[in-house]
Amino acid sequence: MDEIRKWFYETRADETVKNLRRHGFDALQVPDRSAACSEILKRIPSSKTVGIGGSVTVREIGILDKLKGQGNTLYDHWKEGLGPVESLKIRKAQQSCDLFLGSSNAVTMAGEIVSVDGFCNRISSMAFGPKEVILAVGRNKIVRDVPAALARIKEVAAPMNARRFGLNSPCVQAGRCVDCDSPERICRGTLILERKPFATEVLVVIVQEELGY
Repeated sequence: MDEIRKWFYETRADETVKNLRRHGFDALQVPDRSAACSEILKRIPSSKTVGIGGSVTVREIGILDKLKGQGNTLYDHWKEGLGPVESLKIRKAQQSCDLFLGSSNAVTMAGEIVSVDGFCNRISSMAFGPKEVILAVGRNKIVRDVPAALARIKEVAAPMNARRFGLNSPCVQAGRCVDCDSPERICRGTLILERKPFATEVLVVIVQEELGY
């Protein structure tokens, strides 16, 4: 990354971290996915049960094998071979684990965390249940404000995630949100965390790489 891009993304992240902290969240920025993995791993002792959100970013930073290696119990509904019933049980278990590890669709420079879900297990676990939430967020998800966050989700994250799931929803066909009523629509619940929830400690780790969708 050249110096101009480095300055640009780090300056945006600095403001985001400052405002997240002002709103009661914990937040930091790291230079790359390896540093993100290390920072997160040192905050998760082997005794903790960990819910794993349906997150590409979490997989990209390479932390899951390390958590398994140190003996953590993981509740991961993306585990291969799970049927619908087993997957649903794991999603519910994520709501009562010690720590929830995932990502968000967008974080604003004003210090808000914005997420949209289909099953809504992720946004439920982020808001209430686990005592701790850690969110790894690529620099590509940093936006100016809530309207920009919602626009990013509809125009970028939703079509790409729907394609990843192998769906044939209208946004996959159009490459953008059309606010559909399709049974395959994945945008069904929205969570905007304006401040830290009373009963939940939330850490946002901003990674100076493009991660997730």
